[in-house]
Amino acid sequence: MSLTVLSPGLYSLPVGVGTPGRRALGVPLGGAADRTSFLLGNALVGNPPDAVALELTLAGPTLQAECPVAAVVFGAPFEITRNGSPLEPGLTFTLEVGDVLRVGGTPTGCRAYLCVAGGIDRRGSGPLTAGELLGCRPGRTGGRSLFAATTGSGKAPAAPGGRGEEFPLRVLPGPQRDWFPGDSFFARPFTVSPASNRMGVRLLGEPIPKRAGELTSEPVAPGAVQITNDGLPVVLGVDGQTIGGYPKVAHVIRADLDKLGQLRPGDAVRFVAVSEEEAVAAAAEAKRSLHVWLTRLAVAAPIVPAGIPPEKK
Repeated sequence: MSLTVLSPGLYSLPVGVGTPGRRALGVPLGGAADRTSFLLGNALVGNPPDAVALELTLAGPTLQAECPVAAVVFGAPFEITRNGSPLEPGLTFTLEVGDVLRVGGTPTGCRAYLCVAGGIDRRGSGPLTAGELLGCRPGRTGGRSLFAATTGSGKAPAAPGGRGEEFPLRVLPGPQRDWFPGDSFFARPFTVSPASNRMGVRLLGEPIPKRAGELTSEPVAPGAVQITNDGLPVVLGVDGQTIGGYPKVAHVIRADLDKLGQLRPGDAVRFVAVSEEEAVAAAAEAKRSLHVWLTRLAVAAPIVPAGIPPEKK
């Protein structure tokens, strides 16, 4: 049972939860660049949190179903069609045998996750290629979304910002903060460079002055804001290296790390300094909110075996 890749899209990558706890061995974290969207998408189709999904970047793939497939595209609002008819992003749907799913581009944000019931079984690593088969479990689902799962009070996770908006990224001081005099790092906006990827978000703007000196390579982690020799920031992503020799002026707080995965070329970014207490509180609130939504989605089983009659479209 499978999905056939008719067109792979710009960069469609099978991802899971990554490999936490192995950075001491030189292994990057990896996994979904926007972990919250990945987890919520999997929960919408009844998957465990470690089920493999397709991470879509800027322009998605075209796939043909070889069996009934229950699925959702969750994250940035990509344009989605089934046999040429539009589907709503974030709303679960069923592909019947022979159906063609096309995921186009997105007007805002950068990434979304194609999650299928039972997860995606794909050998090998790297992005999709045309003609390959993706293993998946047969299933069907009615349409449900995050908002349909709302019971009682609660606020849904925010969608990626609109074009032209400025993305604030909250940061704590980096270990080399004193290498950078004054507040020039915080006083100016930066623009996301087209050279950005899962390893790091490169930013363009006015160079940041720093004191002279060389730094011995030392451990780094996703969210570290390094200042390269040209005076411009690079914010490390989930595939970022485990050690680095550029000075680190700041570190993005845990609650804002998923925002890095949704930054696209041309987006404006401004760094905002917060206290350790504010960072801890924001992380706790983000964890609590995600737990609430995952619990709400778990109370209903949206997937049924594929032996029932096809749904009407």
